[in-house]
Amino acid sequence: MLKLVIVEDEDIIRRGLMETIDWQAMGAEVSGSAADGEEALAVIAKVSPDVVLTDVRMPVMDGLELARHLQEIAPSIQVIFLTSHADFEYAREAMRLHVDDYLLKPVDEEELAAVLKRLAEERGETSLPFTEELSMARRSQNPYVRVVLAVIEKSWQERISLEPIAEKQQVSVSYLSRKLKEETDNTFSSLLAKYRLQQSISMLKEGTWRIYEVAAECGFSDYKNFCQVFKKYLGMAPSEFLSGMGKEQD
Repeated sequence: MLKLVIVEDEDIIRRGLMETIDWQAMGAEVSGSAADGEEALAVIAKVSPDVVLTDVRMPVMDGLELARHLQEIAPSIQVIFLTSHADFEYAREAMRLHVDDYLLKPVDEEELAAVLKRLAEERGETSLPFTEELSMARRSQNPYVRVVLAVIEKSWQERISLEPIAEKQQVSVSYLSRKLKEETDNTFSSLLAKYRLQQSISMLKEGTWRIYEVAAECGFSDYKNFCQVFKKYLGMAPSEFLSGMGKEQD
C-alpha cells in the first residue's frame, strides 16, 4: 500500500481529492495533506510517504521548490504534479527535476490509478535490471520520447514498431529514433526488449511459469529468440537465471 501526501492550496480541491477518490482501490492511503510546500515538508518528515501528489502553483513554497527539496532530503519519494492546461509549460519545466509524472486538473481517476500502479511497480522493481534506463525515458523532457514509452508499456506483448508511433505524432521516424537515442541512449528495439525482459524476469521469479510460456506471454517471437535476447542483455540464459535462484525446470 502506497503512503500518499496531498499538497494543494485550494481547500475544496484538497478535500475533494482526499474524500471522493477511492484510494484503497488504487493501492494507496492518504497519510497527510498540506496547503503549500513549506507545510508539506513538515508533514512529510512526520509520515514518511512513498508518493507526494502536489499542485504546481502554490503560495509560500510552490511544487517546483518542494520537488527540489525532496530531491535533496528524500530522493526515494516519488512526486506527481497536478497542473492546469494554463500551467502545462510550467509542468514540463518540472520534468527536469525528475518528477515521476504529472496529471491535468480535474484529475481523471483512471489516469491517476494507472500512474499509482506504475509507481508501485517501480518501487518493487529496484532489483530488476534496466529500471533506471526506463525511468529516464519516462521522465524525458521530450514529449515524443515519453509517448514511445507509454506505447511500449501499453502494448509490450504485441508486435509494435516505431513507424506507426512516429506517424501518429506527425514526426519522422528518423527524428524520433534520434531523440530516443539522445534522451535514453537506446534504440526503440532495445527499449522494447528491456521492458519485455523486466516483465519476463518478474514472471520467472514467480516460479509458476515455464520458460517457453514466459517467452510467449512477453511478446517474443519464439522460445529461441527469447533465450537469445535474454543472454544478449543479461549475459545468461533464462535457465541459468532460474538456477541462480535455486529453481529448476525439467
